[in-house]
Amino acid sequence: MSGRPSWDGRALALLACPVCGGPLAGLPGATGLRCPQGHSFDRARQGHVTLLPPGHRPPSGDSAEMVADRVAFLDAGHYAGITAALADAAGRPASLLDLGGGTGHHLAGVLDRLPDSAGVVLDSSPYAARRAARAHPRAVAVVADSWARLPVGDGVVDAVLVVFAPRNGPEIARVLRPDGRLVVVTPAPDHLGELVGPLDLLRVDPDKAARLAASLEPDLRPVGTGGHRAELLLPRAAVATLVGMGPHARHTTPAAVAAALTRLPEPIRVTVSVDVTTYRRAR
Repeated sequence: MSGRPSWDGRALALLACPVCGGPLAGLPGATGLRCPQGHSFDRARQGHVTLLPPGHRPPSGDSAEMVADRVAFLDAGHYAGITAALADAAGRPASLLDLGGGTGHHLAGVLDRLPDSAGVVLDSSPYAARRAARAHPRAVAVVADSWARLPVGDGVVDAVLVVFAPRNGPEIARVLRPDGRLVVVTPAPDHLGELVGPLDLLRVDPDKAARLAASLEPDLRPVGTGGHRAELLLPRAAVATLVGMGPHARHTTPAAVAAALTRLPEPIRVTVSVDVTTYRRAR
């Protein structure tokens, strides 16, 4: 016995071999995957599987430290409103793909609402995939490259979720069913606005909405817009993990953040503000 938990068959049915594109089936004992052409992929002892073409390396993903901060912040419930807005926009899909899904936190929240659904979390970070493998019993965690051909079959996914992550328009359109939808969550201009100046964080690009549309057209077309906005009162430690879990962490240091936080009151008022946009296949 391998000791590995079983995979959800509905989630496995979404996957495709990254070498030949054929369907993948689980090996005995849930130890890996194999396609009809004999290409096989071992399952890591932490529960995830890497689906990359031979010799291909994904972009550098989140570090172990970033993932630990992400787990701490999300498990505390600070972004529960974002998860709820994502689930509302997703509707009632039977199959989901969370692109750049990190630890699988948001997908797990959506699946909790959908007892008959299953999904895949795809991320380039092995550290995130280790966590995602345990995020939900109806989710499969995959290490892959969102900018390459996705290890997912043609037209098999009801909903693709993208939360603060890259978007590959042609590949998303390929894997979506004809009536499927893409739900994208992006930061609004005032997201974390109270922290940007004092902590010298990255600013939201004012042209972000236009760049999002350009990255998805002509393969996908917008069909709905929404959002989520809330004000949190966070202790300094929670703000430090918030900074450490995202792209801001690559542009500062924990010491610099800690020093800047001493100059702020406790608790710290923080605005959470995101746009939620829904797309359909254009053709």
